[in-house]
Amino acid sequence: MKTLRIAQAQINPTVGDINQNFEKIFSQIESAMLTGADLVTFPELALTGYPPEDLLLRRGFLSDNLDALNDLAHDCVGITALVGFADLVDNSVRNAAALLSGGKIAGIYHKIELPNYGVFDEKRYFTPGTNCFLFDISGIRISVTICEDIWIQGSGTESCALNNAADVVLNISGSPFFAGKYQIRKGIASRFAKRADCVLFFNNLVGGQDELVFDGGSFVVDRSGELISSAARFKEDLLVTDIEISPKPKPNTLWNMGHTCVEITPIANRRMPKLGPPIVSEELGEIEEIFQALTLGVGDYVRKNGFKSVVIGLSGGVDSALTAAIAVEALGANCVIGVTMPSEFTSTETLSDAGLLAENLGIKLITVPIADILASYLRALQEPFGHGSIGLEGENLQARIRGAILMALSNRFGWLVLTTGNKSETAVGYCTLYGDTAGGFAVIKDVPKTLVYELSEYVNKKADRDIIPDSIVKRPPTAELRPNQKDEDSLPPYAILDPILKGYVEEDKSCDEILGYPKEVVREVVRMVDLNEYKRRQAPPGVKITPKAFGKDRRLPITNLHKNYVQKGNEK
Repeated sequence: MKTLRIAQAQINPTVGDINQNFEKIFSQIESAMLTGADLVTFPELALTGYPPEDLLLRRGFLSDNLDALNDLAHDCVGITALVGFADLVDNSVRNAAALLSGGKIAGIYHKIELPNYGVFDEKRYFTPGTNCFLFDISGIRISVTICEDIWIQGSGTESCALNNAADVVLNISGSPFFAGKYQIRKGIASRFAKRADCVLFFNNLVGGQDELVFDGGSFVVDRSGELISSAARFKEDLLVTDIEISPKPKPNTLWNMGHTCVEITPIANRRMPKLGPPIVSEELGEIEEIFQALTLGVGDYVRKNGFKSVVIGLSGGVDSALTAAIAVEALGANCVIGVTMPSEFTSTETLSDAGLLAENLGIKLITVPIADILASYLRALQEPFGHGSIGLEGENLQARIRGAILMALSNRFGWLVLTTGNKSETAVGYCTLYGDTAGGFAVIKDVPKTLVYELSEYVNKKADRDIIPDSIVKRPPTAELRPNQKDEDSLPPYAILDPILKGYVEEDKSCDEILGYPKEVVREVVRMVDLNEYKRRQAPPGVKITPKAFGKDRRLPITNLHKNYVQKGNEK
């Protein structure tokens, strides 16, 4: 039996900040050396940040990343490291992993399986690799893979590991979060380990990048697919795991001579401090992991884009209350400002609740009444509007005035405006363009209304007190843009609306495939979704927490005459 100690550096790089990413990687190499690790791995494209998107079309960016890799290789002495980077080979860009050892680049692997679905667009940028890559340390054979390489059952990387008698497979990943994704990953890794007869080390990225959140949760599974150890989720971590291996007999020649295998010289006189039992991080419930994803996504978006504080319009409703609670969790109360903007339709209860929420969260609250501003607008528009009562245009004016006030405060003080619309509203267009959609980041953009309530309950349970007042949670949802207005005047109850939206938006079902609800309700919901694509296209980015979010996940044309909601023939 031989013991191999592998450290998995679960880091939070910043896309495009190659110098900072270099420093973060080098620091973790040093930390791994102190643990006595033989090898330390880093996530997919750790040097560039993930996903770098069209930065990969810039030769200067690629050159900077290659220079940083060479500097890192020169400084990597006393340990072997596997680092994700973007390679340039014969004018084609490759998603790559470099094996660094003895002060040089010992070998390079190019990702073979390029995902091109959902949020992934790798075939736009990368040329797939064709050769697998293996290396030996002290008779232990290790195969290198990148993310999608282990997700394809029966792939070349699976056959490579099995037929070349690999004892260990390293997988460096940039696998973004949605609720339940962690369990899916473990299932994929377990299947690969069993089929390839190997111990699998899965090293995932952590951090927020625009709409995506990477939740970390790196882990190790044995040959039977059972979990050995796991890292924390939603934060940086260094997972160090010892495995005892009886190396498998090696074939005299490599299966498929396109593969490459290099020999890594073991570290001489390596200090190997004793490790405790393997670390298995605590499992998170669905609501807890969603809350942590939203918190990390907001925090990283604000910090990585150079903002110090955020401002939120507090309506006294549950959506803005949850948004504010998440912002405080992510940034601290001193960095969150609430603004209440009452009109003649704002009830004393909602105004009071906004103040109570601000007090509970410990945030500054600014009050800017809008009744006089609205009256001024209506006077100015009296002639072009002509005769007749004020209707929807007056409601939307209120929302746009509020949006303008928030943006004015943003311009004045450099605060980032966080919008508060949820996925249910965004889906059916129950929002005002240039009004409540105006801002820099949409925190709960991918959170259905029914889930907003569950998360609000979680916030209070976590704090062991009512951070979000019970009166806010229990009040019927309303935009308060006209007397006695309720959301359900315009929409089906959210308990009906959200399942229909899930079927149509996330599962791509047709009207006829969405069962259990009146057909006329389903068709009306689908009609609203289709008609409001233009609004969503102009909305700010927000954290993805479902399998299919608006944005990168779902790319429908605005001008689109294929209407799912139109009845066919004599259908009733």
